[in-house]
Amino acid sequence: MKKLITWQGDILKKLKFILVLFYFLFQTSNIFASERWILDKSLSTIEFELPVLFANNVKGQFYTIEGFVELDVDKKENNKAIFSVQIDDLEMNYVKYKDLLLSNIFFDTKKFPLAVIDTKKFSYDNENEFKLDAELTLKGKSEMIPLVINVKRLAEELVQIQTEMIFSRTAFNIGIEKWQNTSILKDKVKLQTNLFLFKE
Repeated sequence: MKKLITWQGDILKKLKFILVLFYFLFQTSNIFASERWILDKSLSTIEFELPVLFANNVKGQFYTIEGFVELDVDKKENNKAIFSVQIDDLEMNYVKYKDLLLSNIFFDTKKFPLAVIDTKKFSYDNENEFKLDAELTLKGKSEMIPLVINVKRLAEELVQIQTEMIFSRTAFNIGIEKWQNTSILKDKVKLQTNLFLFKE
């Protein structure tokens, strides 16, 4: 009986060792299979432009941006990226209309302070340029928007990502009541991103 108990104890010890080893190997493989790139907030910019009939286009730039990219460097299938923009931290050419732009008529920043771009999971073949659909969440609504991503590796641990996104402001209720009309203040908003990320 003693031998049986000792034998069972040895088996349990070996089983525990195998489980710990498996866990360690699994975690290690995950570490080497993925890369995380963090946004350099001091260098990155997001600019917007909205055409206006018979006047200068509305132009501006957002300053408070957060985000990261996580890459599956082996299979390149389970990549993801998410970025957020604090809408009220902006500079624009029509300064006298800034309060109107931030009000509930347009962005309603008191209720919806952030815009979020989420790629979900995506795959790619070409590391320099590829297309994907990203989810834009703005003013409580979400829409899938097509993107073309251009990537430049500036150094071993620094990359530059440039994109251009065009979306419908009325689809997100940006401009209600008389401002919903698109004959003067047009519907298509262009966002241009110039993001710099460093490897974590």
